[in-house]
Amino acid sequence: MTVPFSVFGFTRTKFDYEQLKAIKGDVVAELSRSPAFWGLINPEWSLCNKGRRQSPVNLEPNKLLFDPNLRELHIDKHRVSGNILNTGHSVIFTVHNDTHSHINVSGGPLSYRYQFQEIHIHYGLHDQFGSEHSINGYAFPAELGDLSNPELRILTDQLDKIRYGGDEVEIKRLSVRGLLPQTEYYMTYDGSTTMPACYETVTWLILNKPIYITKQQMHGLRRLMQGDAKHPKAPLGNNFRPPQPLHHRPVRTNIDFNVKQKAAQQNQKVEISTAVYKTETSTCQSMCSFD
Repeated sequence: MTVPFSVFGFTRTKFDYEQLKAIKGDVVAELSRSPAFWGLINPEWSLCNKGRRQSPVNLEPNKLLFDPNLRELHIDKHRVSGNILNTGHSVIFTVHNDTHSHINVSGGPLSYRYQFQEIHIHYGLHDQFGSEHSINGYAFPAELGDLSNPELRILTDQLDKIRYGGDEVEIKRLSVRGLLPQTEYYMTYDGSTTMPACYETVTWLILNKPIYITKQQMHGLRRLMQGDAKHPKAPLGNNFRPPQPLHHRPVRTNIDFNVKQKAAQQNQKVEISTAVYKTETSTCQSMCSFD
């Protein structure tokens, strides 16, 4: 099974988890079911409804802008430790604050060097959907396979320990670079966080290759619950925000489709320019938030 396209964002602000924790009762569940009401729940979240650079978005391959100046992305190789938490709305890995060797990320479309802080995992309860970003309006079903990313396995091996909301466990020696697929190609645009307060401070990168996950690992994610052991409430999945209007924002890429098409013609092969997105299916999306 393939996790869809690998997506991660670089933001200059932090998610306001303390505000989320302060919201009690059915309103918390409503965060999952009704993102359209986020701007009404809290006036400080007005950007969620009124913003013009919101995320996620639907990506249309035929409208991508090729930018030859987009550089290769550089991610430090070393490993970090942290905690993986079931927040009751999402699964989040957060690096320890006292870590001595931060993972720095630079290059690509980034004007600054960023330090890795968090990984958010978004996924669906069924194979037909789960990712936040979509391709041509479609969420493709997953592809079955036997391969699994070993770094992802470091996270999924702990899922039984965070089955209920509030459960947390330590993760040691995770390689963020090893978690991501080996590719130099990506798409990028300016957007927002996909959780309140929807701050429009994120540079998004969508890699053109997937992360691999087994069917058993996907089942482990779908067993996670929103509530505690006594009141488990509903399953944690379907924790994704629907695509937001692009509002004429450019989506750039370093993938030169013209070169690919010419090479295919020379080899007497038929290559569809959107084929590179075929594996960008929509079962589970891992998104890294950087600060």
